[in-house]
Amino acid sequence: MKNTYNLRSIAAKAISQVLDQGQSLSTILPGLQKSIADKDKALLQELCFGTLRVLPELEWCLQQLMAKPLTGKQRTLHYLLMVGLYQMLHTRIPPHAILAETVEGAVALKRPQLKGLINGVLRQFQRQQVDLLQRMQNNDSRYLHPSWLLKRIKNAYPEQWQQILDANNQRPPMWLRVNRQHHTRDAYLALLIEAGIEAHPHPDYADALRLETPCGVTSLPGFDQGWVTVQDASAQGSVDLLDPQDGEAILDLCCAPGGKTTHILEAAPKAHVLAVDVDKQRLQRVHENLQRLGLHAEVKQGDGREPHVWATGKVFDKILLDAPCSATGVIRRHPDIKWLRRDSDITELASLQAEILEAIWPTLKPQGTLVYATCSILPEENSEQITAFLARHPEARLVETGDIERPGKQNLPDANSGDGFYYAKLIKG
Repeated sequence: MKNTYNLRSIAAKAISQVLDQGQSLSTILPGLQKSIADKDKALLQELCFGTLRVLPELEWCLQQLMAKPLTGKQRTLHYLLMVGLYQMLHTRIPPHAILAETVEGAVALKRPQLKGLINGVLRQFQRQQVDLLQRMQNNDSRYLHPSWLLKRIKNAYPEQWQQILDANNQRPPMWLRVNRQHHTRDAYLALLIEAGIEAHPHPDYADALRLETPCGVTSLPGFDQGWVTVQDASAQGSVDLLDPQDGEAILDLCCAPGGKTTHILEAAPKAHVLAVDVDKQRLQRVHENLQRLGLHAEVKQGDGREPHVWATGKVFDKILLDAPCSATGVIRRHPDIKWLRRDSDITELASLQAEILEAIWPTLKPQGTLVYATCSILPEENSEQITAFLARHPEARLVETGDIERPGKQNLPDANSGDGFYYAKLIKG
């Protein structure tokens, strides 16, 4: 039986929701996938993520192929054309199928009168593809990043900026976190090999395994029993630094979706963990993750700037602050970040991070540990933030993560390693 929906038009609408309405793709996509057949879910994800990953390339090509862009009520058709070009450039779908399905997308979007235009532009691209791509190599579109972010990365990393952009433009590796309550990492690695799944341990992070080829979680031994969690290696590093112990009172702030909350409890099942996040909807994910792994934490909704509201006088042995940030270290997982963020966001985020740090520092016990972490690669949110905090707080000592000249540890995204991530470990007094 033929599907009653057109996948390319659904992808075009999703891209419109990201670019024109500022919505996050990871928020939109699960709802869209519910309305389509299981066999089409992976392709829809590929069309949406892929188009947003290489957006400047597609935009530049369309500028060469069309006298003027489609705007206003026809804007979704512009994104449909992008989806068509993306398939031609980056998938193995036969060109005749791409043309047929993308042209039909115009009908699904209630613009049948534009079928001829869609067909014409895509055929023209087929003829000019080699020439167009050669010409594109002479301008910044080839970097696939917005100009403001390109400039910031070049300034921060004059030697490494191209390597960072290349990593951002790749598909992300799939990392697992082995639940040490069930297996050692080596024991679980043996189970993977037995299941025909090749994986590699991380040299620094004790529970992390990288799959040679990403796979569905249902293929992972014991996933439903909580033996393993999908989590990037760099995210796991923050809990290794925190070094949680049984009996400690631990605050996990900005905790959603709960990856670090559950990692803390796997490392120290008898720790008393308070997990706090400002986003009520995302806290649902924290509850789900705790439930799957059979772990318990106290979970509260709360603003990091207002611990007097939710901490109710408690003080903590350890605090993990996974601070709200630009997420510029996880672009390969969330390519829409490039188009949802603005240059002005960075100063605002740095200001918010400083407010949260100031507010929660008094809730840390003397000699207690605070790990400040972000999934950003920008110094304003990371080393500069910690430099300023240390200047304001002579009682704070930086340990295990850099020195006063270069405070913190900055991971950069890498094909065979973790995402871009920053950590600073502070001891009070």
